[in-house]
Amino acid sequence: CTGNSLFEKGRFGMNDCIALLASTALFEGIPPNEIKAMMDCFRPARRHYQKNEVILLAGYTTKDIGVFLSGSAKGVKTTPGGASVSITMLETKSVFGDMLAGSTTSSPVTITALTPCEILFIPCKKLLTPCPALHAGHARLMQNLVKIISKKYFAISRRLDLLILKSLRAKLCCYLLGEAETCGADTFSVPYTRTGLAEYLNCERSALSREISRMQAEGLIEVYRNSFKLLNKSAMLRQYET
Repeated sequence: CTGNSLFEKGRFGMNDCIALLASTALFEGIPPNEIKAMMDCFRPARRHYQKNEVILLAGYTTKDIGVFLSGSAKGVKTTPGGASVSITMLETKSVFGDMLAGSTTSSPVTITALTPCEILFIPCKKLLTPCPALHAGHARLMQNLVKIISKKYFAISRRLDLLILKSLRAKLCCYLLGEAETCGADTFSVPYTRTGLAEYLNCERSALSREISRMQAEGLIEVYRNSFKLLNKSAMLRQYET
């Protein structure tokens, strides 16, 4: 990867970068002028990664919080038996490293670029230690960081609840109902390809495809590529509550 100053000539100029940061969960509710002032203090680095390049390797620590300016990546954990389990998908505006940067814990996952990526790395130490200027947005930034970490904690808890279910039907129903609740709609798109969803549910892709076809035939769902429409949520709920 290559490192650059935040506003170096490239795809993102200063105004574009600040506007994108303002739309992320980390800087939510903070005016652009305050974000600019904090960036002047934080002195973050902007790095570019090519497709298939490793962004963060399992077993290594990080002291930075990363914000995706563009591109997408996947976080994968390798089991003792050598199998790879998909942990997370990252895309533009995603934040990562927030649960690691403030500790000495090494990363349990390897994050690899799926497409060319540009990522902004903010030193966690500077984020956690307000500068003498005491920017008005810093308190909101800290609140946003706590909110992000809290949401990830509950997402991990939900993933564990899903994985302990015995049948693939139960796992799939649990996942889809959870996504519908998150989106606030019965029709939604998931951030995974069929292969990616199989990895997330820890099952074979062929078995997942068969189960989705059965659920369509039974009138529980409609599917088009990575988009789902839930037709009978009460019946789906019974699949893993019984």
